[in-house]
Amino acid sequence: MFGDLIQPTHLLFILVVALLVLGPKRLPEVAKSLGKGIRDFRGAMSGIEEHTSDLMSSATVHVPTPAPAEPTSMSEVAASVGLEAPPVTVEAAPPAPPAA
Repeated sequence: MFGDLIQPTHLLFILVVALLVLGPKRLPEVAKSLGKGIRDFRGAMSGIEEHTSDLMSSATVHVPTPAPAEPTSMSEVAASVGLEAPPVTVEAAPPAPPAA
């Protein structure tokens, strides 16, 4: 994206336009303030990186243990309590009488 913008001819064109817009007296002032702003930004970013690396090195990682699986049947519930579950028998419903 910016590969074409940083060619020497493009940089020269940008410098000429800046010289025409700002003038020869203000161009060094603008360049100085731009350089100072970039330097301050880099310093702030390195301070943030040092702060986050300090936080990451001093932080303890807590990995939660998984919860035990919930019982799904009555026999599993009875076994978890220590009881023996009686066998469950399911009887089929009697057939419905024929409709008249």
